[in-house]
Amino acid sequence: MMLLALAVAPGLAICLFVYAMDKYDREPAGLLLKSFLLGMLCVVFPLLMQGVALTFGLKESNGTILGTAAFAYGVVGISEELAKFIILRGYSYPKKAFNEPLDGIVYSVMIGMGFATLENIAYVAKYGVGTGVARMFLSVPAHATFAILMGYYTGLAKFIPHRSGELLLRGLLIAVFFHGTFDLFLFLGNNLLMIGASLITLFFAARLSYKAIKKDTALSKQLYEQHYFEEENNDQQL
Repeated sequence: MMLLALAVAPGLAICLFVYAMDKYDREPAGLLLKSFLLGMLCVVFPLLMQGVALTFGLKESNGTILGTAAFAYGVVGISEELAKFIILRGYSYPKKAFNEPLDGIVYSVMIGMGFATLENIAYVAKYGVGTGVARMFLSVPAHATFAILMGYYTGLAKFIPHRSGELLLRGLLIAVFFHGTFDLFLFLGNNLLMIGASLITLFFAARLSYKAIKKDTALSKQLYEQHYFEEENNDQQL
């Protein structure tokens, strides 16, 4: 039970933080829960992709930096972020409740945390408490930053329709880049230098994520106040 709590708590804590952050026009709880569960289900696609990669000799430790990079970016980064992107674009994006740019971040984080939580359960069950504690401070927050960056551009895409394709692709590629870079350093060696490089990658992703959240929450407040004053003016005219 303690191991399960250790595996589940980080993802749920991040979900609650993001839900609380969206204070002006909150999303329906049912849609958020479905997004989280779909995020868990989409783990299947990367597992299949990584299984195929293994048959071609691509794995975490290939003996060369180039081979390891191919696995980190071309297999793990692309398969995991593409799986989450498909759910975000196919399920959350068309919803009527997705009505402001911040919603891109909210839904993306729910999907990302569903994915990270199931992945975390598997790792903690296999490797124990030490891995759970390490992932609490590394892998789960990293998944959150990848989701925020993807969600930021997805939110922009919905409200800048003439640039939607470009913005959606940018969000996906940025998430793949940071995910691949973060994993690459971990795959290259379990030592302080490589862990430090992963932490630096996480720092830059977190910094960009903070800026994205700050921009979208300010815009959310502006849209809410604009809508409030419009309704108030309409009531006065009646």
